[in-house]
Amino acid sequence: IPCLRSPRNPEQKIIKRVIALEGDIIKTIGYKKKYVKVPHGHIWVEGDHHGHSFDSNAFGPVSLGLLHARATHILWPPQRWQRLEPILPPEREPLRREQE
Repeated sequence: IPCLRSPRNPEQKIIKRVIALEGDIIKTIGYKKKYVKVPHGHIWVEGDHHGHSFDSNAFGPVSLGLLHARATHILWPPQRWQRLEPILPPEREPLRREQE
């Protein structure tokens, strides 16, 4: 799970799930285009709460240069302590992955 700088405010850090990599075609949720081919050097990120998340559906593909760190655990509050699993919901799989 990447931690990245917000494309709209580089001082703000956001944690989102990577949904698609460069070259992948993704069906968006409320973005200005229904389908997007993720450009070279970019990723498509989404939060876990669709419709209530400031993610690629709001600002589009994210430059790899904005990646800052990788989140592995939730530590606070203590009752939510858990390891973050890199699971992609089946309904958010890219429609097509570009072959290398």
